[in-house]
Amino acid sequence: MPEAVRLRKRRSVLYSSAGGAAAQRGAGAAAPASLLALALALRTLNCFLVQTSFVPDEYWQSLEVAHRMVFNYGYLTWEWTSNLRGYSYPLIFASMYKALQLLAKDNVQLLIWVPRLAQAVLAAFADVKLYSLVQHLENSETAKFVFFCQLCSWFTWYSCTRTLTNTMETILTIFALSYYPIKGSKMGNSCKYLALVALAIIIRPTAVIPWMPLVFSHFLQEQRKADLILHNCIPVGLVTVGTSLIIDRVFFGEWVLVQLNFLKFNVLQNLGTFYGSHPWHWYLTQGLPVVLGPHLPFFVHGCALAPRRFRILLLALLWTLLVYSTLNHKEFRFIYPVLPFCMIFCGYSLRYLKAWKKTAASFLLLSNLVPALYTGLVHQRGTLDVMSHIQQLCNHSQQSQAFVFILMPCHSTPFYSHVHCPLKMRFLQCPPDLTGNASYIDEADVFYSNPLGWLNKEFYNDTLLPSHLILFNVLEQEISSFLALRGYEKTATIFHTHVPQGRVGSHISIYRRKTEMNYP
Repeated sequence: MPEAVRLRKRRSVLYSSAGGAAAQRGAGAAAPASLLALALALRTLNCFLVQTSFVPDEYWQSLEVAHRMVFNYGYLTWEWTSNLRGYSYPLIFASMYKALQLLAKDNVQLLIWVPRLAQAVLAAFADVKLYSLVQHLENSETAKFVFFCQLCSWFTWYSCTRTLTNTMETILTIFALSYYPIKGSKMGNSCKYLALVALAIIIRPTAVIPWMPLVFSHFLQEQRKADLILHNCIPVGLVTVGTSLIIDRVFFGEWVLVQLNFLKFNVLQNLGTFYGSHPWHWYLTQGLPVVLGPHLPFFVHGCALAPRRFRILLLALLWTLLVYSTLNHKEFRFIYPVLPFCMIFCGYSLRYLKAWKKTAASFLLLSNLVPALYTGLVHQRGTLDVMSHIQQLCNHSQQSQAFVFILMPCHSTPFYSHVHCPLKMRFLQCPPDLTGNASYIDEADVFYSNPLGWLNKEFYNDTLLPSHLILFNVLEQEISSFLALRGYEKTATIFHTHVPQGRVGSHISIYRRKTEMNYP
């Protein structure tokens, strides 16, 4: 009898030692419901605590286009007239707008917040998916630290609820990674991850960059290479590209492969330099350190600790930085899709810290909280706050006579998606020259070279004058004589940023013509 008890005990020990890891990994396929509830609550809060603008694309390449698709008015930028953007991503928001319209709930606040809340929900599911991936590959404890790092990231907080193609690309990258056949994973599904990657590429063609080494590595380790190509790559590619072609055919009215045009413009022709250029080392010396923020030392430490199978993620990160470094135009958001890769290494660092684990976690939380709240609630909020003042004109009896001119760097503010009435509005144009004209100067640059002269020439007749002018305070002194002579008075001053730079001032001023006394 004692021997039987001992054997039974030994069997239990063998099961836990040999199969314990597998049991833990198997459990990773389904994250606790409480974890999803936490992520959803946090990302919803995240959504409402981000009240600032980041880059124009979050409105002009998504919500503005969707507004035009549903309500038949809205401004299409030069990218759309040049067939560089596809309608697949705006169609998501257009569907939401259409639903609100059918329910007679298409008020401006819902048009602004519903798309962002939808983005927040997707971000929450992506957070949990990242947790499940690490739990499956490693264990629950490591997964919790990766999840913690993901939730703490100030840049993720700043970006994940915005209606940017980069945000959707990042979310799809996390979902695709959860099905990617990393060595040791039993959750790999070639068809699912390739479909998600293809969808990310349709939405933002540069998504192909971080996935090139990952797909190539999968191809090398795949024993049935022909099956992978014939049964997965080709069908997935045909379906996604075909769907994209049909969607764009409906809205463009012609057959257009926008992904090819996008890559040709931004990568092959490198025409993105029109919007600024940076030194080759910018992503290494500024881009990645800023995006990682306080996570940087933990990322470096985690790279040395992480298992060998995760080196492919590090390779994908380095490859992405290398490719983007060859392009002159650089932005923080371009490398956002590889930030979740970094969070995995940061989680490993925290997991294996011994004496300073709680201190390090507290440091990460508090040090990320300050930039997250400051950039989300304070920095660059004026260009969104000013839209509420413009919205008031929509409720006025003389709306048809109102004319708002935004005398700011082009695309500084949202447009009809944040006003939702056919108010007459204008802004300074800044499309790049696609004809090769070396002497080309856009309207915004012409204006800023001689603001006073431009205004006097443009509005030579008082009947042409806007009822309202919106401008940064740095411009006020230079055009003060025009404002006084034409009868404009300041009606509001709105805070924008503590760090004014160049044409962007610390405050935004709203001017109204005195003759338009009936306007608010």
